[in-house]
Amino acid sequence: MPADRPWCHLPDWLASYRRDWLRADIVAGLTTSAVIIPKAMAYAMMAGLPVEVGLYTALVPMVIYAVLGTSRVLSVSTTTTIAILTATQLGQVVPNGDRTALLSAAATLTLLVGAALVLAWVLRLGFVASFISEPVLVGFKAGIGVVIVVDQVPKLLGIHVPRGALLQTALATVHSLSRISLPTLGVGTAVILLLLVMRRFTPTIPGPLLAVGAATIGAYFFNLRNHGVELVGHIPRGVPSWVRPDLALITALWPGALGIALMSFTETVAAGRAFARREDPTPRAHRELLATGLANLGSAFLGAMPGGGGTTQTAVNLNAGARTQLAELVTAGMTLVTTLFLAPVISFLPQSALAALVIIYSIGLIKPLEFYDILSIRRTEFSWALVAFAGVVFAGTLKGIVVAIIVSLVTLAYQVADPPVYVLRRKPGTNVFRPESPEHPEDESFPGLLMLRPEGPIFFFNAAQIAHKIEPLVRAAEPRVVAVDASGVLDLEYSALKMFAQVARRQSQHNVELWLIGMNPRVLAIVQRSPLAQMLQNRGMHFNLEIAVARYADMQLDATTPRD
Repeated sequence: MPADRPWCHLPDWLASYRRDWLRADIVAGLTTSAVIIPKAMAYAMMAGLPVEVGLYTALVPMVIYAVLGTSRVLSVSTTTTIAILTATQLGQVVPNGDRTALLSAAATLTLLVGAALVLAWVLRLGFVASFISEPVLVGFKAGIGVVIVVDQVPKLLGIHVPRGALLQTALATVHSLSRISLPTLGVGTAVILLLLVMRRFTPTIPGPLLAVGAATIGAYFFNLRNHGVELVGHIPRGVPSWVRPDLALITALWPGALGIALMSFTETVAAGRAFARREDPTPRAHRELLATGLANLGSAFLGAMPGGGGTTQTAVNLNAGARTQLAELVTAGMTLVTTLFLAPVISFLPQSALAALVIIYSIGLIKPLEFYDILSIRRTEFSWALVAFAGVVFAGTLKGIVVAIIVSLVTLAYQVADPPVYVLRRKPGTNVFRPESPEHPEDESFPGLLMLRPEGPIFFFNAAQIAHKIEPLVRAAEPRVVAVDASGVLDLEYSALKMFAQVARRQSQHNVELWLIGMNPRVLAIVQRSPLAQMLQNRGMHFNLEIAVARYADMQLDATTPRD
């Protein structure tokens, strides 16, 4: 049965389920729900949506992914990055914050995200997630973290500022500092301190649940609403209701939906692979497109916001002992219990407590040590991380995705356009050939033989650059033979063939031969079908450098042996 038709058979984890996994899955599901439920409400608030939308997002997508997904421990609801991207899109189409319009717009956006992911599955575009390099992703997420913190600070302080760009929000917050609500700030600060202390000293206890519970109880018994502390307010009780998308918003929302779909898929695959145990099947990127796409499509009409796999909640799920996706079904079940019975209690939750929760988890996206690690290894890629960071902070989150992708593609183009060409020497007493280096002055060279090694695919984009690198090396060495070690050349395009033919032709005018060494079967077949093969003939193509050196030694011996 085709692997990409999951509806044709039971989920892999269910078909091979073992009874001794049941207890671990139940415990993990209950533990993870204690983290996900308060975070889901915080994410909804972050996106500018009612908090119950977060609960619906922690319910429906989880069930769908549990049936269709390929990761056994991935926990799917939504993430910090997706929430802030959602806020950006909804703020553009519903600037007045009308509740009914927001829910309809969110359903439309979620529907478009799901459709984009399913379409990408149909077109087999799973490789697109690889377009964002790790340094660029580090910069992008750090920028997202800064944007979220700045956006949540007014709620922590109990002041209202108009939503705008990061600098506008920051300036408006500074100008409104005289209107700080001290009780609101006190609640938020207490939640932050409690979360930090618990993270440091009791990491196994679900801090978000305890902090949210304490804030809710305090708001009820101390009647904090009358002291100016804004509460979450009424939450609809019961199962998610049908929400009709507004198809008139498709034109305005589809560009943002593509960006959210890309981040959803990227984060889902990254989290699934990062937390896969050795004994678990490796998550399949192409199938994850379908699973996350249908999870979004299926939840769009039930009031959920765009979602995907999250690293924090998956880490909790794994560390709590989850064996299969049954743990996620247990988490979804606890979320359903919350919507059915605990909605009146949650209505007393202070908004500043949720803001504090968002700030704590968003700061985790800003990782200066990762920037330092990149800088200490490759300064160029550090600059790419900074560009991605600046793109999010100054151009906005959606444009930041575009900047991140462009930077990654430019990075790839730069690396491909300028492949290295090494001059090789032989390690004494061995058949090891390595690049010429001041660290190994004892390495052997052979008079009249110049050994070169280009690396990577050679095609129209970089063929001329490689030729420009080879020619000065030939002029400096004045060899009889230029032996190009092609073992590192993965592919050879028509323009590259012409380049080698031109090099061979020019050098032959100076009685210099060109040899190609160590070609893989694909490259060898391409060369043999081209006029270059007639120029090289058998004496110009060898299996490896050791054979080529021996052949060159024989040539030298023949040239110096007197003839009768």
